[in-house]
Amino acid sequence: MSKTITFIGAGNMTRALISGLVQGESALTIRIADPNEAQRNAITSAWHQVTAFSDNASAIDGADIVVFATKPQVLQTVCESFKDKLTTQGIVQKKPLLISVAAGITLESMQQWLGCDLAIVRCMPNTPALVQSGMTGLVANQVTNEEQRNLAESILRSVGNTLWFGDEDKLNAVTAVSGSGPAYFFLVMEAMQASAQKLGLDEKDARLLVLQTAFGAAKLALESEDDAATLRQRVTSKGGTTEAALKVLIEGGLLTLFDDALKAANDRSIELSQG
Repeated sequence: MSKTITFIGAGNMTRALISGLVQGESALTIRIADPNEAQRNAITSAWHQVTAFSDNASAIDGADIVVFATKPQVLQTVCESFKDKLTTQGIVQKKPLLISVAAGITLESMQQWLGCDLAIVRCMPNTPALVQSGMTGLVANQVTNEEQRNLAESILRSVGNTLWFGDEDKLNAVTAVSGSGPAYFFLVMEAMQASAQKLGLDEKDARLLVLQTAFGAAKLALESEDDAATLRQRVTSKGGTTEAALKVLIEGGLLTLFDDALKAANDRSIELSQG
């Protein structure tokens, strides 16, 4: 890609995306804008090819792509501050692609705050993007063309896998499953490590056993054509240790708990987007 991309906000997601993008063969010109000097310096020190700005207006001037990587509660202020520049200083004629990774902010809200018809792609990434192993759900407004969709996908694929949705409401479920999902697995790892230590293993050994097992199980599932249920059955010998453990988990209501947990996350995502 021979494009100019501007990141508004210099936090973790911006760092993750820049890290993924610079590892490719693209000819991207990368800019960041953030009022926090320490945040800007941290990125320009790590990647000398990045140009930093303290104000958003200068950073977006002439940009082909603008990535909103701000906290959701400040996105309205950021978008509204662009209104005049987008509509009166010619950048609207260039039709920049706007990508938002701000959780809970709808396409309709962004369109209203920006005040003009621009291509917008809304994304729901997750924290494994920090190690280029993320999962991102994407949805685009009607103004976004195929080339722009491909451009947005290539940017998010630099930090993991992507999945498009035609219905923006599906991003609430994406948030519940993959957006919040890493925390569920971290909780399982935390619980397994604590139990392992109660069985007599020291902290270091328990941690390694749990983390490598989690990694191996995920890798096996990703590389297998079988579904999770089949893989589970394959390692569950009748009358064995695995069967004994799974019986406790299932009879303890684990499956129902996951139903309730993901519904709670989905409902909260809906509340946040409506608020």
